[in-house]
Amino acid sequence: MGTEAHEDHEAGQEWADVSPDAARRLVRAAVEAFAERGYHATTTRDIAGRAGMSPAALYIHYKTKEELLYQISGVGHRLALGILEQAAAGDGTPAERLADAVRSFVHWQATHHTTARVVQYELGALGEEHYAEVLAMRRGTDSAVRSIIQDGVDAGDFDVPDVAGTTLAVLSLCIDVARWFNPNGRRTPETIGELYADLVLRMVGAVR
Repeated sequence: MGTEAHEDHEAGQEWADVSPDAARRLVRAAVEAFAERGYHATTTRDIAGRAGMSPAALYIHYKTKEELLYQISGVGHRLALGILEQAAAGDGTPAERLADAVRSFVHWQATHHTTARVVQYELGALGEEHYAEVLAMRRGTDSAVRSIIQDGVDAGDFDVPDVAGTTLAVLSLCIDVARWFNPNGRRTPETIGELYADLVLRMVGAVR
């Protein structure tokens, strides 16, 4: 299965819990439009047109454009949080868990790069209440990675003078994959995940 076909397949799974089908089509159309044009330059008419629906039909499922962004951001951040919390709670040494976290997170950012760009870079367009809810999930992702790095420091496996700053650097490195990843390029989500896992272990001075 090619990279683009693989992404399409996983995108179907990504929005599987969004129902009915019309709402799911709108979410997918919004992801494409927001990623291509940006949230503020996208109109509800643009989204409805991509979904093959009338603008009036959109409002049956989503009262505002911001609600669509909230739906996308919520799903994306919950998936990211789940990936990192699973790695943090896993078996193995801190180095093994950190490598697993980075590999899995980078793979998601690359495979779902269109969604991830919207999730990460349109966050500021959310309303105050929705922003606060998503921000809490982002703090959870930070906490998951920070706990692994702290475990490594406590065990004497990592040489990290600033755990909080290093956590920010690790997450920033992973998240940025969504900005530049090209499904037609020579690097696959798997090879990028392996490369970044190795880079992060070097960053924390992991004992090997």
